[in-house]
Amino acid sequence: MEEAKGVVKHVLVAKFKEGISQDEIEKLIKGYANLVNLIEPMKAFHWGTDVSIENLHQGFTHVFESTFESTEGVAEYVAHPAHVEFANLFLPASEKVIVIDYKPTIVRL
Repeated sequence: MEEAKGVVKHVLVAKFKEGISQDEIEKLIKGYANLVNLIEPMKAFHWGTDVSIENLHQGFTHVFESTFESTEGVAEYVAHPAHVEFANLFLPASEKVIVIDYKPTIVRL
């Protein structure tokens, strides 16, 4: 197995609070996506909603994935004023979140 060079994935899985409207969720998603334009170490952003048939989501509905070149880039992102400001909007709208940072590993068989 080989760790991908120069890539760190930052994954946030969220369940929004009951009563948060779809319009509010869409605004939050657009705000999250815009961070890639404001924070240099953030190289890419993807998101989606749960479509699993296994029903193991534990109430989590949304997945957000950001790509960075290093763990230092993730640290810079976390401390960046634009991220802090966004987190102060996003977290109060969330019932629960999980955040995982990882370096993708390539498996060669």
